[in-house]
Amino acid sequence: MDTMPPDLTGLRNEYAAHGLRRADLHSDPLQQFGAWFAAALAADIRDVNAMSLATATPDGKPSARIVLLKGFDERGFAFFTNYESEKGRQLEANPYAALVFYWVQLERQVRISGAVERTSREDSAAYFHSRPVGSRLGAWASRQSEVVDARQVLDARLTEMSERFEDGNVTLPPHWGGYRVKPDKFEFWQGRPNRLHDRFRYSRRADGAWQIDRLAP
Repeated sequence: MDTMPPDLTGLRNEYAAHGLRRADLHSDPLQQFGAWFAAALAADIRDVNAMSLATATPDGKPSARIVLLKGFDERGFAFFTNYESEKGRQLEANPYAALVFYWVQLERQVRISGAVERTSREDSAAYFHSRPVGSRLGAWASRQSEVVDARQVLDARLTEMSERFEDGNVTLPPHWGGYRVKPDKFEFWQGRPNRLHDRFRYSRRADGAWQIDRLAP
């Protein structure tokens, strides 16, 4: 018997956290993000650095997936991946992306968008060599986003790479490295009762300063 889809109309939670006022915001969105990220860390949220990464093809077909933030500073927001993956190919053809963080326990969301550039090979190597050996071998073993006939193909590739790098010196693959999103827009969202949430957008002006606007929820 076919399984009937569940009724989702009644699935909702009321947001009861304190609000977000213009006076609460730092003039620099990076500093504001840092404060919220620190609060999320203190709340012991699992995968606190998980973020939705949205990319698009040159003709505007979007795709999104969860990746892990691995650093943020005045240069932008960094993550690492296989350059030959779907997202890598899309970013090479259309170097612009959007990020979303959602910390449900804090009833907070942050949206970030901007142009994308590759990190330096030095930065990519530094992060790569900080990873566990298994993760480094996996970067060599997986031809990310390609069709795989069976799980055994991946297992065989991992065995092959383990033998290739049996001395433990797993080098940085030429097809693997980092990207950095350079924000030109931030949005900070705080859940509020009655779905009248607080939203503030930071937009980069032509002179490089940030303009802050409250948005309707």
